[in-house]
Amino acid sequence: MSLQANDKQVVRDLAKKVAEIAGLPVHGQKRDMWMRLNRLERLRPLVHLQAIDASIWAELIPDDHLQAGDAFCRGQEMALRTKIYCWENFPDDRVVDDVVACPIVIHGDSLSTDFSMQMKMQRPAMQFGAGLFKCIIERESDIDKIQANPEVRVDWEETERNYERLCDLYDGILRVEKRGPDFFWLTVMDRFMTWRGIEQMFFDLIERPRWVHQALERITVGHLSSIEQIEKLNVLSPGNGNTGLGSGGYAWTDQLPQPDFDGEHVRLKDIWGRCATQIFTECISPEMHDEFAIQYEKRLLERFGLSAYGCCEPLHRKMHFIRQIKNLRRVSMSPWVDIDIAAAAVGKDYVYTLKPNPAILSMEGWHPDLARSELSSALEKTRENIVEVTLQDIHTVRNEPHRLTEWTEMAIQLAEEYA
Repeated sequence: MSLQANDKQVVRDLAKKVAEIAGLPVHGQKRDMWMRLNRLERLRPLVHLQAIDASIWAELIPDDHLQAGDAFCRGQEMALRTKIYCWENFPDDRVVDDVVACPIVIHGDSLSTDFSMQMKMQRPAMQFGAGLFKCIIERESDIDKIQANPEVRVDWEETERNYERLCDLYDGILRVEKRGPDFFWLTVMDRFMTWRGIEQMFFDLIERPRWVHQALERITVGHLSSIEQIEKLNVLSPGNGNTGLGSGGYAWTDQLPQPDFDGEHVRLKDIWGRCATQIFTECISPEMHDEFAIQYEKRLLERFGLSAYGCCEPLHRKMHFIRQIKNLRRVSMSPWVDIDIAAAAVGKDYVYTLKPNPAILSMEGWHPDLARSELSSALEKTRENIVEVTLQDIHTVRNEPHRLTEWTEMAIQLAEEYA
């Protein structure tokens, strides 16, 4: 499919700017810092601002700022503009490279098909408002609908069409690489919750725990079947580069792939995996978290070379169970943990992902002194840990983008002070 000359030129001009940024020596230095962090070396806290929510980008780069008309070019334009915007407005410790990924098209796996379950949500009129999960597992026998043995297949023809289109667009400016999965974020209980409903799921843990375990087993088996088939299809990509690891930093490491890697066939044990049970707040005891989450998640995570755990759920009182995960390297601590307890529980054994409360940037008024005080206190309490600072889940900056710039400058300055 031919592209309009104007659309193509818009994308190519932006690509040239990204290539120029990617060529700066600082990105090699940042890459090395992420490798040291993931090696569990003590260095200054690395800072990452994940302004990735759709509502945020609607404020930072409104739709009417895009120039391309073709949908494909428009998507590429937005991706490039976000990279440039981040670099120019909040240059944290992210690495900008000269690669455009062309995803290998995979069908049938548990992540793309959601286990053949049709999640239903009640959405509010507000564009970015919170939704309500509707129960689609109404009877105990409904868990039989969970597809635990998916048939995974690769669409090479569609992959090649996408690749050729990207190569034509970026020719001579950015490198286009076909990439299969290089990192997996797998959920078990959180996925079951989206089908059962939050409130009912909590009742189920008490009233019908055996049945819940049967459902969680089906989900776990389905995930294992999917990732094992993907591995056998030989479409995994190296997982030691500029890959975001979800609720945390980046995958840069010299400890993957494994020493017996043959240079061609990437295996699960050559990449990172992540699990989390975000719905299990402090109202769930450590013992129940272990029983209904970790006992399933560790079976998934231990298939990978390195693993990360956690997201929004407070984990400060649950680390003694999380430590069961043999290849654990990173733990993501939510803004609602007791930092003193969390810092002691994590120690120097894992990367401590420190996540400030994102509300500090979303309140009606911007209070930089309060933001500095809160982050300084957290860094003081984690002074003996291997730390990264990740600010995420920001849904608005009240149309004041300078808040992100000022926060990033402040965070980098404090990180240097607490090096």
